[in-house]
Amino acid sequence: MLKLSLSLCALGLAGVLPAAAEVLQLRDGAAVEGRILAEKPAHYVVDVGYTVLLVPKEVVVERRETLAPAPGATGTPSAPATAATAMASVPGFFTVSDGTRPERSVREWARELGEAVVQVRTPGGLGSGFFINEDGDLITNFHVIEGETQIAVEVYHQRRGQLERHTYKQVRIRAMNKFADLALLRVEDPDAPKFKFCVLGDSNALAVGERVFAIGSPMGLERTVTEGIVSTKTREMEGDLFIQTTAQINPGNSGGPLFNLRGEVVGVTNMKLLFSEGLNFAIPVERVIFFLRHVDAFAYDNDNPSNPYRYLEPPRRILFPAPDQAE
Repeated sequence: MLKLSLSLCALGLAGVLPAAAEVLQLRDGAAVEGRILAEKPAHYVVDVGYTVLLVPKEVVVERRETLAPAPGATGTPSAPATAATAMASVPGFFTVSDGTRPERSVREWARELGEAVVQVRTPGGLGSGFFINEDGDLITNFHVIEGETQIAVEVYHQRRGQLERHTYKQVRIRAMNKFADLALLRVEDPDAPKFKFCVLGDSNALAVGERVFAIGSPMGLERTVTEGIVSTKTREMEGDLFIQTTAQINPGNSGGPLFNLRGEVVGVTNMKLLFSEGLNFAIPVERVIFFLRHVDAFAYDNDNPSNPYRYLEPPRRILFPAPDQAE
């Protein structure tokens, strides 16, 4: 986000959707289930979904893969949900790529995806964001809209071969997760058209050295495209994992998408190391999918702006008749 101090916030992240989970059976009978990110000489690095654990090898007696449920089986599968099943749970809300989109040049994708990337303005600064459906739902960083109630979204519509900027001022906060640094907004202007939107990809499929690019509004320079490579997919910072990239990110890029060459969102840009070059970071898209799949848990209560979450009423107690009153 571009604030008066021109600095980016570095916030913690919450749940992750690990894939290809494994189980480490421990000596005391306990077990650790998650995605093994790395195997070091003395320990395993395990992503358990909400944090990363270092498990000493000396306490591990067995390492095995989780078993997928048989076809037609009921109950909860032992492996976490994938992006494909995530899409099935919220049809029409957002779209996850099946991985078959062809690779194209950054120039072609920038022209096609430019309308789906927006500038998010508040009285305190600005950031970036991107639509996830044609109805006006968009993702940005929590720190872009933190403490703000007046939010505007600037969109560049392509009409008659030219780009026309339009500002939408009726923007509602639908959900937010401070610890994941994610927020879901919705444009509710009555004259809003159907929006171009981005397709979510799979950051687990990224390879180190793969080319990626970002679109955003660094320092308020809207529709800026920067290109680079994936430096690492699993940069651990304060217990959370980030995509590290050489694609330049500056204040104002916060909340914008990081794309692969198939035009799929693989991350949400949210910070860089100050006084450095080429050390930029993005939230893996799996965390975005987790956030969207569980959006009701992070729903923002517009009637109580000081409370970012909406809580369900507790279940009512069932009253049973006294024994002497029972028939």
